[in-house]
Formats: sequence, structure tokens, C-alpha cells
Amino acid sequence: MGRFPHWRPAPNDRFYRSIVRTGQALRWLFQIRIIVTGQEHLPAPEHRGTASRTPVPGSGAVVAITHFGYVDFAAAELLLWARNKAQMRFLITQGAADHWFAGPAVSAAGHVVVGYETGSHAYDAAVQKLRAGEYVAILPEAGVSRSFKVRECKTGAVRMAAEAGVPIIPVSVWGAHRIMTRHHGFSPLRAWRAPVRVHVGEALTPGPGVDVASATEALRTVLQNGIDVAMADFPLRPAPGAWWMPADQGGGAPTEEQRRRLDEAEGPRRARARRR
Repeated sequence: MGRFPHWRPAPNDRFYRSIVRTGQALRWLFQIRIIVTGQEHLPAPEHRGTASRTPVPGSGAVVAITHFGYVDFAAAELLLWARNKAQMRFLITQGAADHWFAGPAVSAAGHVVVGYETGSHAYDAAVQKLRAGEYVAILPEAGVSRSFKVRECKTGAVRMAAEAGVPIIPVSVWGAHRIMTRHHGFSPLRAWRAPVRVHVGEALTPGPGVDVASATEALRTVLQNGIDVAMADFPLRPAPGAWWMPADQGGGAPTEEQRRRLDEAEGPRRARARRR
């Protein structure tokens, strides 16, 4: 147990900006190239010279990000910060929030914590933030897709956006998984001058009475289309069988069928871990 297990500071603008500066410094240190297309689909800049964006009711958005690796979120965060000084509120697992070191940081950054047993409290908190004009970031695949294809998405992004009356901004990130992902830890050599390709899709606007299942599948399609766009002009040419390429592109990643079987086998283990 940590020395201060219950210390949870209030959200702090200065702390959030320090996290962003750390990310910018690491990007500079490793000379990571973030190549973006589709920026016309992002909200217009509105911070008006302030240190960070001030949320205004009616201006919130759900930012849906693909999840192939452990730093995909950082590419999206740096993009939204550069564009709009936006402080994105991520949905974070209870396990991370309970960690003695990460917990205070999660709290100070104003993220939304998803509980072990139910996500209803997190859902309500996220909708409230969206209505207040915040950007809430979601990784709708709810776990790393080891096939490096966008896997089945949870319905939360669509339901939150529909209830709050805000758009969904689809952000597809390709190449960040080469830096760090499941079974491939951080490598300074791979990170050095690594290209990261980001494509922003046209916003989706689910309204009241939306068919949630259909809209969620549409979101998955838009995110995969963004990945396809990003892969088409990715600066690195992969070697045959490269581990970071999908199987249907000649890569060494699991096929979709293999990925589904691995996900199904892992499900009970995750459930047992949450109960401990």
C-alpha cells in the first residue's frame, strides 16, 4: 500500500499543462514525427490566448481514439492541445486510479474513473463533463487490438454523445504501436525519429433515438477507414512479416480470427484479476 493511498488532489490546470509539456519534451527528445491529416474535421480553435481551453456549455465532444498501443492516446492529446489547448478527460480504469503513484495524477488531471463493478457512475460523470463543454476521450475498443485492425467497439461513445448532444471526433492513430504495445516494450531505437500517422475523420453526430448498435459499428468503420488512410502513406516500408503490420497486409500480427480467440481466452483472466 502506498504511503498516501487516499490523497486525491482536485483537478489542476497547471498540473495538466505540465503533463503536456512532458509529452512534448519526450517527442522532441526522440524526434518523433506526428503526421496529421483531416485537421479540418477538428473543432475550430477557441482558447483565445488563454493558457488552456475554457470549456463552454454546448462546445464539448467525445474524442474516440483507436487503440493499437500504449501511447496512441498521447498522439491524440498532443494534436488536440496544439490545435485548441484542449484538456481531454480520459476514462481511466479503477485499477490505475487506485495506484499509489498514478492515482493522484489521474485525479489532478481531471480524468473520469471507471469502477471495477459498474461504469454507471463514470458514464454519468462523463456526460456531465460533455454537457459542460469538456472533451472526453474514449478508447472505444476497450483494450489493445493485437491484430492492429479496429476491433469491436463498446457503445459508450455513442450513448454519451447522444445523451449529451455533442459530436464524436474519430481519431485514428497508426505507427505509435511500434513505439510500445502489448508484448513489445518501449525501445529507444524504435522510438528514435519514429513516424506516427494520425487521421481525423469527419465528426459523427448521434442524436436522440439513435440506433446505438448501428452507430457504434459506423464509428468502428470510420476509425478503420482512418487507419487505412494513415497506412497508405506511412513513411516506413515494413519488412515481410513485420510484427507491427496486420496479417492481411502481409504482417506478422494475429489474424482477426486469432485475435478474437485470444480475446475470449483472456476475458476470464481479466475478470478474476478485477475481483482480487
